[in-house]
Parts: sequence; C-alpha cells; structure tokens
Amino acid sequence: MNIDKKIADDLVANDVSFVTTVPCKQLAGVIEEMENRDEIFHIPSNKEDEGMGLCAGAFMGGKRPAIIMQNTAIGVTINTLATLTQFYRMPLPMIISYRGELREPVACQVEMAVHTKALLAQLNIPTYHFHWQKDVEEFDNILKYTFMCNKPVAILTDANFWGGYGDQ
Repeated sequence: MNIDKKIADDLVANDVSFVTTVPCKQLAGVIEEMENRDEIFHIPSNKEDEGMGLCAGAFMGGKRPAIIMQNTAIGVTINTLATLTQFYRMPLPMIISYRGELREPVACQVEMAVHTKALLAQLNIPTYHFHWQKDVEEFDNILKYTFMCNKPVAILTDANFWGGYGDQ
C-alpha cells in the first residue's frame, strides 16, 4: 500500500481542497503527493503557526483545510491552536511527523517528542498515533470525525509508520 497516496485519496474523498505543508524529511512523499493532486490547492509554509493561519483563511473562505507538519514546532502553534482554531471551532486535520520517537536518528528531536502528546492533551485536541502502516486505514474515519465535531485533530505519524530512515 502506498500510504502517501492513501492519505491524499482520503483527504480528497473528505472534500479537503486546501493543504499547507512544512518541510520534513519524513513527510517528503506525502508533500509531493499533495503537490501533484489537481483537487488540492497546496501551498508550502515556512512555519507551522503560519500554516495554521493559512488554513484559517481557507476555512473562512469556505474550504476544508489540512496541515502537514512536524511535532518539533508544536509549541510554537499553541497560541494559534487555542485562540484561532479552537475558538472558532475550525476543523483542522493535522498530519504531524512525530519526530523524536522510536528509530529517530537525531537526538535533539527527542526533547519535543517528550512533550508533544502532553501539550495536545492539555489543549483537549483528539490525538491518534500512527505507528504501523496499517494504521492509515483509520485516516478516513478520523477525517470524518474532525469535520463532524468541528475540532482540530492531531495524527502523529512516527518514523516506523513512514518506513524508518533507510535502516530497515
């Protein structure tokens, strides 16, 4: 199964037409898939909180947005999540590379991984952790849930989910 294609297919099937992405090695394949989809307007962001602002504009303009980003900047997004996304009940699927987890080769990534789930829990953001590639089968249901309840939802995708770093 091509998980990049499955993610894009599920986004399109759930009428997501605006996606912003922040570069990450783990996310390169799914970012490329976003860029190649005619049904999705893809705009890269420099920072995660900037991307959330772009998603808010798309949402207020009648689009269903999503953001694809790293967890290492989740701390930077706290204010935007609380005062913009949650306050305005904006449904926002957040596909997040969960850097610093098992099989992570970069030691400095570990520190933010320790705090990621706790920060999301503190904000009462529903959070799902994709560790195995078969976990992507739940993505369609998670998207439906996100748009049903008008909440941001985090999907943490670790190195194992993406196939590691060439060490398999």
